Amino acid sequence: MAAKTNPPQRPPARLYLATPQLGDGEGFDGKLSEALDAAGIAAVLLRLVPTDDRGLIKRIKPLAPLVQQHGAALLLDGHLEIVARAGADGAHATGIDAVSEALRALKPDRIVGAGGLFSRHDAMTAGEAGADYVLFGEADANGHRPGFEAIVERIEWWAEVFEVPCVGYAASLGEVGALATAGAEFVLLDYAVWSDPRGVTAALKDATAAIANAAAVSLPERQT
Repeated sequence: MAAKTNPPQRPPARLYLATPQLGDGEGFDGKLSEALDAAGIAAVLLRLVPTDDRGLIKRIKPLAPLVQQHGAALLLDGHLEIVARAGADGAHATGIDAVSEALRALKPDRIVGAGGLFSRHDAMTAGEAGADYVLFGEADANGHRPGFEAIVERIEWWAEVFEVPCVGYAASLGEVGALATAGAEFVLLDYAVWSDPRGVTAALKDATAAIANAAAVSLPERQT
């Protein structure tokens, strides 16, 4: 995995949106369409309540073209075996073993994202193995999340050294700007958007503004 050498000015971070866990008949198309219209979403991570493969594909099929027609990539949270059949662009894998399995199953034709990387060693292993991005800041299986300062530090380290894109998970809209400033190429949002009492559009407009402000503030430093 190549280290960065005199990196050029980074473009502003882009938004990566994760859905709630979707079951049958949840009618999520309208909310997702609103979100895709409200902001420039780079990718959507589709989380699904477990069922058989046929049921999963039935849920994915209406959403895949909706996402892709907006110029975004659709990734499944796991479910490697149905990525191609469902028309998805790739999968997000959690944990270094799952990442290795996903790389074997999906590369080079599909995207593989890497999460559950709670050590620098695991992150470097995933990047060197060919993951398309690494994610920092999400909670572990027990719901424990690293301190936010530690998350920002991890993103700064990665952005400074490595070429593989970095995603920062924002548990709230208030974290978006700091993650973008730290050097995350993408900021992942989920419940902060879907649970906002003002609605999806207002939440995403705030996230977009935070990224723009972060880019404006950090521009002089990047030009030095």
